[in-house]
Amino acid sequence: MSAALVLPEIPEKAADVRTTHSRLNDVVAYGVAGLLLFSPLAFGAVEPWAVFVIESGSAILFAVWMIGQMRSPQIKVLWAPIFPPMLVFAGIALLQLALGLSAYRHATSTGLFLYLAYGLICFLITQTLTRTRQLRRIATAVVVYGTGVAMFAILQNLSSPGKLYWFRTLQQGGWIYGPYVNHNHYAGLMEMLVPVPLVFAFSRYARGRERWAAASAAALMGATIFLSGSRGGMAAFAVELGVLLCFLFRERGNEGTGFLLGGFLLLSLAAVAWIGGNNVSARLATLDGDHRSELTGDIRLHIDQDTMAMFAKRPILGWGLGTFEQVYPQFRSFYTSLFVDKAHDDYLQLAAETGLLGFGVAMWFLWNTLRSAWAKTHNWASDINGGVSVAAIIGIAGILVHSMVDFNLQIPANAALFYALCTMAAMTPRFTSQRRERNKPTREANAVPCTGS
Repeated sequence: MSAALVLPEIPEKAADVRTTHSRLNDVVAYGVAGLLLFSPLAFGAVEPWAVFVIESGSAILFAVWMIGQMRSPQIKVLWAPIFPPMLVFAGIALLQLALGLSAYRHATSTGLFLYLAYGLICFLITQTLTRTRQLRRIATAVVVYGTGVAMFAILQNLSSPGKLYWFRTLQQGGWIYGPYVNHNHYAGLMEMLVPVPLVFAFSRYARGRERWAAASAAALMGATIFLSGSRGGMAAFAVELGVLLCFLFRERGNEGTGFLLGGFLLLSLAAVAWIGGNNVSARLATLDGDHRSELTGDIRLHIDQDTMAMFAKRPILGWGLGTFEQVYPQFRSFYTSLFVDKAHDDYLQLAAETGLLGFGVAMWFLWNTLRSAWAKTHNWASDINGGVSVAAIIGIAGILVHSMVDFNLQIPANAALFYALCTMAAMTPRFTSQRRERNKPTREANAVPCTGS
């Protein structure tokens, strides 16, 4: 009888702490998701106020997570294979500042602060996104969000293509599509969002209407990549479909795959042909810009050559993180009235700014990401962890291809989402089926012994 009086006190106190900790984890996980989805709507978070929102938001969410840890009986930190290369890369930027190697200290320190915000986002996702319920809610929000942004982009382009949100006129020119000044960056956003509904549609967790609703959402989002006029986005999306086909061939037992894939492609082509087939054909037929001028293919090649000359001048540690805009005019070999502040090739800009050391660490980061993700893709159609990894791999593959001809990873909103995908890909398996998750507390409760005798 005395045991029955003592036992209720200890579990009750521990349960209160665990409940509070769990709620704070939910707040942080959903807060990070909200931050990632807000950033593209703020013109890609390229303006100082939006960058401040990312940096301050990630810091506040980290503080909330710390409060949860302090209120927990035991501090628990989950590790991920992407953390070591991220820490080393931050060390390289600090070394550039400490040794005075940066061509412009303010640009490097600003770039480092933004990079630290990306690191906090990756860290918080690893620590707090641990439940299947969280994953399902966030995935649903992503699909609804992506569909909404795609519909908004189409409507804005048809009604007022020269103004952001129908009221803001650009002062320095651009090619608006959706909430982005540059249509290529809108395409980059969709390249990372499309795999979520697409992979779900081909998984065994989708049934009936859910499957076709997800495929339709993916078709609309994919169609806007073509409608945006981004040739790099079109190539990247084609690569993404190729990667998806490779995974589908591994899952030969998935019934109806061919029928669903055919339906998805027909929906995408129908949307493109109905809304803007002529414009898409014109973009595919030429490498020159149209009246909404952008850099031509010839100018991009000149920029690539000049960036390689920058790299050759400082090949080890580069000119300093974030200093391309300040250093490039010394190496520009052509005349243009357009302002060139990015390399239009993320790989070359990374090498020029951080040298061989920074570029090598970035490749280490990608290796750890893709290796960890690939290990979880066995039976991906019926395993949530594998499905998450496949969706992340497809999105990462698309943006990496697009980065060869553009600078999506220099846009804070797209870069933050890219790092979030890498984090999801590299996390240890932690999700289970919804049925098993719901039954687990019941089984644990039933396993508690009764000691009344």
